[in-house]
Amino acid sequence: MRVKHEVADVIKKVLPKMDDHKLLWNHRRTLSAIERCRTAALGQHVDGCDSCGYLKISYNSCRNRHCPKCQGLNKEMWVVQQEEQLLGVAYYHIVFTLPHELNAMCLSHPKIMYGLLFKAAWYALNKLALDEKWLGAKTAATMILHTWSQTMTLHPHVHCIVPNGGITKDGKWQFPKRGDGNFLFPQKSIMQVYRGFFMEELKSYIQKNEVKLKLPDGMNYQQFKDELYRKEWVVFTKKPFSDVKNVVSYLGRYSHRVAITNHRLKEVDESEVLFDYKDYRQNGKRKLMRLSNTEFIRRFCLHILPPNFRKVRQYGFLSNASKAKSLKIARRALGYRQRKLRSRAERKVIAKERLFGKSVHKCPFCKTGNLNPLGIIPQNKSPPLEISTDQRKI
Repeated sequence: MRVKHEVADVIKKVLPKMDDHKLLWNHRRTLSAIERCRTAALGQHVDGCDSCGYLKISYNSCRNRHCPKCQGLNKEMWVVQQEEQLLGVAYYHIVFTLPHELNAMCLSHPKIMYGLLFKAAWYALNKLALDEKWLGAKTAATMILHTWSQTMTLHPHVHCIVPNGGITKDGKWQFPKRGDGNFLFPQKSIMQVYRGFFMEELKSYIQKNEVKLKLPDGMNYQQFKDELYRKEWVVFTKKPFSDVKNVVSYLGRYSHRVAITNHRLKEVDESEVLFDYKDYRQNGKRKLMRLSNTEFIRRFCLHILPPNFRKVRQYGFLSNASKAKSLKIARRALGYRQRKLRSRAERKVIAKERLFGKSVHKCPFCKTGNLNPLGIIPQNKSPPLEISTDQRKI
């Protein structure tokens, strides 16, 4: 369904007025890419039917990972890949969050702070998994970083999907020995290990001057540390997914999500944006929020990640270093047949069929031929005369 308003519409109104000195270069690059996505500014590509000669001209996408219009195909390809790695066991969902007192450091040192969030979350899960008291085996986790709340304020957290058990040293599958019903390990134990590791690592970064700590007036580091230790760092656990297919569905919703989708925008005018959000303090009730265009873009920029920062990571026996071997061991231990992993090209074909149906390559004019790529049209250039004149309309 075509949307009426887009994030790109707001960017077009705000970006020309923004001071280059007040905008990070990667933020400007991202905003510019989203603004130009699927317009003549990025060029076009031509597909032709091998039966009737019909020509289809389409605008190129920006392919920026923060763009609300460019995540569909990448998301489906990633989901297809994850399906190959799922095991026939229950999967748990757990969320690790950071206290808002650390938000300032997340803005000034996002690569270090978000990387430490991943590291601390996996440390807590792995430490308890290796403990004979709870599991005594090597487990795994797929982690997805989100930095936003429903109203686009800063709220860093990672969503984790963890299988029910792990691989022992002798290659057997070990199910949990005990737990609290909602997760493999007690929620409070996870929180304490997670918080303790994060604070020790953060102290090390501060001592090496890799992270600069800005304290409120009248507060020293020890007081700041004590305040964070008094807080209950939110570690939210859910009951296991009812079916393996639900794991895939969940991963698809969260893996390539951006701060706000175009569908949530209700009004965009010269000065303001109206969008809807869920208020989880009132059981997810739908509400409307109105922001100035400038404030909307400021909040959007809070969630533009550093260049080359990986927002989706896999750990344990799903890590790239051990995935191929460990998955075979896990499947053998659970009594499942081995699967051959698909190539990127194969995943792309499956993803396109899921998104657009099997007729994605069929000619929309004659319905029998196939569309094949013929070439590209450079940026801000009109199609050659022979193409524009010969192109048929449906």
